[in-house]
Amino acid sequence: MPANRDRMILAAFLHNGGAHPGGWRHPSATPERLQDLSFYQEIAATAERAKFHVLFLGDAQGMFHIAGRDAYAGSDGGSRPDPTLILGALCATTKQIGLVSTVSTTFNEPYAVARRIGTIDHLSRGRAGWNVVTSTNESEARNFGGDQLMEHDQRYARAEEFVDVVKTLWDCWEDDAFKYDKKTGRFFDTDKLHALGHVGKFFKVAGPLNLARAPQGHPVIIQAGASGPGRALAARTADLIFTAQPHMAAAKKFADEMRESIAGFGRDPRHVGIIPSIQLLVRSTEAEAKAAEAELLSLIPPERALSQLQMLLGGFDLSPFDPNGPLPDLPLSNATQSNQQKLIEMARTESLSIRQLAQRATVSRASWSMAGTPEQIADALADWFHCGAADGFSLAPNYLPDGLTEFVDHVVPVLQKRGLFRTDYEGETLRDNLGLPRPVNTFVADPSRHVEPAIWAKPTRQAK
Repeated sequence: MPANRDRMILAAFLHNGGAHPGGWRHPSATPERLQDLSFYQEIAATAERAKFHVLFLGDAQGMFHIAGRDAYAGSDGGSRPDPTLILGALCATTKQIGLVSTVSTTFNEPYAVARRIGTIDHLSRGRAGWNVVTSTNESEARNFGGDQLMEHDQRYARAEEFVDVVKTLWDCWEDDAFKYDKKTGRFFDTDKLHALGHVGKFFKVAGPLNLARAPQGHPVIIQAGASGPGRALAARTADLIFTAQPHMAAAKKFADEMRESIAGFGRDPRHVGIIPSIQLLVRSTEAEAKAAEAELLSLIPPERALSQLQMLLGGFDLSPFDPNGPLPDLPLSNATQSNQQKLIEMARTESLSIRQLAQRATVSRASWSMAGTPEQIADALADWFHCGAADGFSLAPNYLPDGLTEFVDHVVPVLQKRGLFRTDYEGETLRDNLGLPRPVNTFVADPSRHVEPAIWAKPTRQAK
């Protein structure tokens, strides 16, 4: 099955100090600026200059478990500002690039998320997106009153209901509900307001949302789940699907299966973009690229690599096993099962030792990584795109800000010259630029779903 479009989607995916675990130590990296708004403004300006579709900020509401004090000291996860606040500020300094934030459905509430992401869509004039995730970090549970994460399938059941509630909250106001009529004294038309009255397994939400319908109708929904329940959620609800795939054949299989699943939900696969995560090192010659790759690998402490592998595998202790020996058999994780299974498959298929797998996993997190010249990288991206393995890519720079700048300055022009990537934005909103339709309001499409708001019900108490 071919890609859904003639030209690629490109997103810039920021992993704190850089996607590579040694990236924050790179000579050009500036991790001390992670709390500095100008850091994000600079990166956003670079991505927008290159006509990227999306600037995407990941998130976690707790520090990941990393076994050993020394291993933890080498991690950049100790400082992670709230991405929705950063994107709110970037609304003022960007004009066309999409602004996407990860927000978990496990330790948040639908009303708050609908309001927060909807506000960013208004402030940016239609450029917001929400990356829907379920939390996989046990420390998040402990930060929100629990001792451990709820079970994997239950997390996704909660996420299904969460997304449905948020999308319906975004429809509480019809597009033309607000009149601002000073003459008649009508701020809005009461006939165009709908409550929710939702009572489900996980949530009870009355509505309506106290925010006008977003410029995009619904901000763009992004989903990255790769387990069975995660794939189902993505196929039913997502506009963009982020995925981690180690090579083109696996990416092609995933994309074909997802497009079939999307169609099975009665949706048009052409309206859902599949964009694998990639980590790229760009240099003028192949020799320089290999040297840069070796330099980055040398910046990863061995303890950090092993600890990262243990976390990605679901928190299993590998210290009793010979690091130069094979990966032992492991039970199914309660964390990110898809990453665990991909890493186990990688270890078995390529006969990697624990030490070798740790180094590979801590660099790519099961994603595809490559070092090469601009032409070599453009060739590889074109191969993935033309065979239908990807509708575009989510670039996770190894170090920031220069890892993004190198790709923008040297690879993007090659892609543009070949007609694989655009030279300017096509529209005003993120949906426009992704070629996605604007969602029809749920209550307009089906008036029988109307719920009368209780907010203007007459008082029931009798005056004495």
